[in-house]
Amino acid sequence: MRLIMLDTETTGLSPFSGDRIVEIGAVEVVNRHLDPEKTFHHYINPGRPIPAEVVRIHGISDAHVKDKPPFAEVAAAFLDFIAGATLVIHNAPFDLGFIMNELTLAGLPDIAAVPVIDPLDLTRPRH
Repeated sequence: MRLIMLDTETTGLSPFSGDRIVEIGAVEVVNRHLDPEKTFHHYINPGRPIPAEVVRIHGISDAHVKDKPPFAEVAAAFLDFIAGATLVIHNAPFDLGFIMNELTLAGLPDIAAVPVIDPLDLTRPRH
C-alpha cells in the first residue's frame, strides 16, 4: 500500500476567509517503509501577509516566503506526487480545505476522489 503522510502550514484557520498555505510537506511510505528519497516539500508565497500570531505558531514569516513560488507553481508536481496514493493527514478536513481551495484557485481539479485516512478520526473515540 502506498501512503502519503501530509501536512500544511497556513496563514490562518480558514481558506474561506482568504487564508492560504505557506508550507506543504509530504513523505511516501510503501508497505510500512519510509523512502527518504520520495518527499515533497515547498514553502509557498501566500500572496498575503502572515499574521504575527500565526508566525509565533509555525515560525514561517513573510520574509521567509517572499521569494518562494505561489501554490499554483507547485500544484502540478504535488498532484503527480500524490497520484495513486492514500493520503494520511491528521485533522484532514483542515488541510484538505486549504489544498482544495488552492487547487481551485490554480484552476486545477480537486482531489475529492483521493482516499484519505485521518488518524484523529481513529483516536478520537478512544480518547
